[in-house]
Amino acid sequence: MTSGQPGTGNARPNPTGATAESQAATTAAAGTPTQQNAANKQDAAEGATAASDSTAKGTDAVKGSDPAKDSGAIKADKPAKDSEPAKNGDPAKGAKADKTDGTDKADSEVKPVGPERWEAFASAPEPKPSIFSRVGRAVGRFLIHEWTLAALGSLALAVLMTWPTLRYPRYTLPQDYWDPSLQAWQMAWSGHILLAEPARLWQSNTFFPELWSFAFSDTLLGYAPAGMLGSGPEDAVLRYNIMFVLAHALATLGAYALARQLGAGRIGAAVAGVSYTYAPWLLAQAGHLHVLSNGGIPLALAMLARGHGWSLRHGYRPERRHDGWVYAGWLVAAWQLSLGFGIGLPFAYFLAGAVLVAAVLFIARRLRTGQAVPFGRRLFVADVLGGVLFAGVGLLMAFPFFKVTELHPYAERTVGDISLFSPPASGFVTAPGESRIWGGLHEGARAALPWHPEMTLLPGFVLYALAAGGLLFSVWRLRHRLLLLAGVLVTMAFAMGTRFFDGTFTYVPLFEHLPGWSGLRTPGRLMLWTTLLLGLLAAGAVTALTDRVRELTAQRIPSWPGPWLRMATLLPLLLVTVEGLNTTPHPVVPTQPAAMRSAEGPLLVLPSNQSLDQHVMLWSTSGFPDVVNGGSGFTPRQLDDVRRVSQSFPDQTSVDYLRTLGVRTVVLLRGQVAGTPWEINIDAPVESLGISRQEVGDAVVYRL
Repeated sequence: MTSGQPGTGNARPNPTGATAESQAATTAAAGTPTQQNAANKQDAAEGATAASDSTAKGTDAVKGSDPAKDSGAIKADKPAKDSEPAKNGDPAKGAKADKTDGTDKADSEVKPVGPERWEAFASAPEPKPSIFSRVGRAVGRFLIHEWTLAALGSLALAVLMTWPTLRYPRYTLPQDYWDPSLQAWQMAWSGHILLAEPARLWQSNTFFPELWSFAFSDTLLGYAPAGMLGSGPEDAVLRYNIMFVLAHALATLGAYALARQLGAGRIGAAVAGVSYTYAPWLLAQAGHLHVLSNGGIPLALAMLARGHGWSLRHGYRPERRHDGWVYAGWLVAAWQLSLGFGIGLPFAYFLAGAVLVAAVLFIARRLRTGQAVPFGRRLFVADVLGGVLFAGVGLLMAFPFFKVTELHPYAERTVGDISLFSPPASGFVTAPGESRIWGGLHEGARAALPWHPEMTLLPGFVLYALAAGGLLFSVWRLRHRLLLLAGVLVTMAFAMGTRFFDGTFTYVPLFEHLPGWSGLRTPGRLMLWTTLLLGLLAAGAVTALTDRVRELTAQRIPSWPGPWLRMATLLPLLLVTVEGLNTTPHPVVPTQPAAMRSAEGPLLVLPSNQSLDQHVMLWSTSGFPDVVNGGSGFTPRQLDDVRRVSQSFPDQTSVDYLRTLGVRTVVLLRGQVAGTPWEINIDAPVESLGISRQEVGDAVVYRL
């Protein structure tokens, strides 16, 4: 193709005349209406961003009436889009064409002319944020997020409400130093053995030579990761106190999350969280970390409800389904079960019942309407896998307990045992002695209870009042309020054990037919579910109150006294918090004897009884030697025999018996022998028995 042919980008208008070929090309380029309209549309699109461009396009439209100029403009534009003049033609000619068609070139480059004079007055463009500023903004958004504030608030409240637990966390324990010493050992043992020899988890170093001894009581196995940090009794006490505070924080956060997911407002959810965690009856359980570690229950329920797109206030919303929350909910539920069956077993049966009811309602709705309710395959798979995980953890945890029952059938509870711990109806309005508000006032009522530590079940008078108000004034629908009320009454009846019509229609059928239920010693701990349901009723009432106050405030012009009305909505939260104040004692943990730091196992520490043996278990966290001592929910008969035979230690009978068991060391504590048979025998000579005797600190060490 030569330089004079159309499309090359080098043709110039002929001032004197044009050949037929060039005129034909000009006519073809500029005279065709379709092509000219397309060019005009393209020019209009390019100039739509500025008013000056529109003016320029209007000028070009007038110029476009001259066929000669239009043809030159079109020819000058075409090379810029279809070909490259610098490559296909003469650069000089291309430059000359640019000079000739200067106006059209400016138009094609879309240079705004009008607004340039005002650019100095325009606002400066916002600078592009650096990576540090973006990270800072993200961190700031995270810190002020609702769930961050809820977590931090729960933690701060837990520190304050459990004070002085963290004042001397290495030397004191809340409530008493018996059961907390046992539970501090449990966390230490699980963390130690999972790092050293996981296969020996259930064969602990206590109750030697018994098998499956770690399953003699609830294990707190879910806290094993914390048990991997530190060693020795002081670290075990510190670990216990930290987990004690964190358990309160998680319970508050879990109940808050559940109430929020069900549709409560922030203040209403806070009332539910605080009332669930700091109910007065739970103050009597301050020495039972496995009971206080209940935050996984409402948290798992909140996650499962969110994953399924369901709330109490808004019903089922399929668009809000998310299988990730379902997996998380089942995982948290499995972790909660690993903390112990005392409260985990009722939780497991509740989940099983909830799944069954949901499936029946799902099928019934489908049959009634003839339409498939949206659920989704991914959600179904998440529920199946999560349910299998939960059931698997439950079976793995239950197997050792069934072995213990098989080896020690007398360890299983009877209906008579349950009757001893079944609270009367008066227990629901009686507070424990640790309650700062009601403890002193209810001293006479507690004296009338056979076993008041497990029978003082007051969830709080403020909570009762708020829940009663929630039956009349609430954001929950009427049927939901009635269901919550039914749940409160039913759980109360079960919590009474055999005191409610002898438990014939409530507790006894569960005891006789549900696997594992016979291992639950205290029916009153089912009050946990009553407290949660009362908290949800109260959350509905407080949410309705805050919504009404917000409406009244918005209607006032000016909004005064709006701030005072808003502050008044915090009064229920304040009252519930005040009713949870405690006077829990924090005794100093007995110091580990120097002999326990170097004694070689298997060993026996004397005197031996249920209370002192729990201290021995804590002291054994220095190296975890095998010890005959142990404390749990029941006492093996062999340990009873050891305690009976060793009453005369050191003598030939007791020495021979202990050697038969494999005991190689006996530690006799001088500070504990007052009023016991060892008070006389502790300084008796032992040369004729073939054993050695050595004074180590405040103890006497015998090597067999």
